[in-house]
Amino acid sequence: MSARIYLKVSREKSLLRKHPWVFSKAVNKIKGNPMLGDTVDVLDNKGNWLAKGAYSPESQIRIRIWSFDETEEIDRDFFRKKILNAQQRRDWFIEQGQLTGYRLIAGESDGLPGVTIDKYNDLIVCQLLSAGADFHRYTLVDCLKELYPTCHIYERSDVDVRKKEGLEPVTGWLTEPQASTSTVIQEHGINIHVDVATGHKTGFYLDQRDSRVAAGRYAKDKTVLNCFSYTGTFSLHCAANGAKEVINVDVSQPALDTADHNLQLNNLADKNVSFIKEDVFKLLRRFRTEKRTFDMIILDPPKFVESKAQLTGACRGYKDINMLAMQLLKPNGILLTFSCSGLMESNLFQKIVADAALDAKRNAYIVERLHQAGDHPVSSNYPEGYYLKGLVCQVD
Repeated sequence: MSARIYLKVSREKSLLRKHPWVFSKAVNKIKGNPMLGDTVDVLDNKGNWLAKGAYSPESQIRIRIWSFDETEEIDRDFFRKKILNAQQRRDWFIEQGQLTGYRLIAGESDGLPGVTIDKYNDLIVCQLLSAGADFHRYTLVDCLKELYPTCHIYERSDVDVRKKEGLEPVTGWLTEPQASTSTVIQEHGINIHVDVATGHKTGFYLDQRDSRVAAGRYAKDKTVLNCFSYTGTFSLHCAANGAKEVINVDVSQPALDTADHNLQLNNLADKNVSFIKEDVFKLLRRFRTEKRTFDMIILDPPKFVESKAQLTGACRGYKDINMLAMQLLKPNGILLTFSCSGLMESNLFQKIVADAALDAKRNAYIVERLHQAGDHPVSSNYPEGYYLKGLVCQVD
């Protein structure tokens, strides 16, 4: 029999709305002796059954909900159905975009808290960030082997958030080791080199797919400065759509080398694309001193906010970099600016960009809003799944 977790008075409201988290402060008492990752039953203060989820004794998120159906068993069939349903929800836009790389499972938004699964051709990458996800690692692998029999499975559970769950980092093959951890995926006609062992996240930023396409729409005949370029995928869409010049800026030489390789993969080596290895903040200030200007600037920085305590400092960072970019734009120039920080709310991000325009003594007009691609869905009962915000601004 599963251990039972009883909540404090009135702390069941979020579960009645099917939100998948129970915080430690909501727990009143525990009957039984659940271990890390065990499935437990959650009941309200009066003993009414609410949900079943994975127990994590060290995390502030004490329970992550698997199911709101009392009759549903958390077994192999449960995980198999979740994966199958997630794939079916994605089939239409995978075909539409001719995608060979996509997010198969997006954690809570696909009903599997703490589970991220990405598919890059015949390489599947699992990132298991919660106690329950870690507990069911080999059940998940078994399901993936059945549903995708030609694929090889690699684990990238090397994210700091695992420490909050009392888990150590884990990386490596979950199926027979292969000679290579790299592949080339296609999205909307563009080829992209991905290394699942060394690339950021699970190997690549799949969530920016739609934004890359959007950048291509604005790039024709423009000089483009692509900041925090990583492997240069924004620049591929810009170059392929007639940009006059593209400059990729990143602090990582290996990332820039991959960006150059991506140009070759797409037969774009003859385009006017260059690379600068430098800190973006320093470079923008230097360009301002040199009075360099651009028709279009892309700002896709790494996550500035890991906790609420960092939010104030992150706001200053976002404001500073957007101000600098606006000062470098020609009249009616285009700014694509992003925040991938979940704690940065959309309204706050828009306010920061507005304040940056004031400091830059420019007028900015929002002409388009961008967000994470459709394989990173936002479940209606889990608004925290919305994290990637983008604004396309025309700056006069």
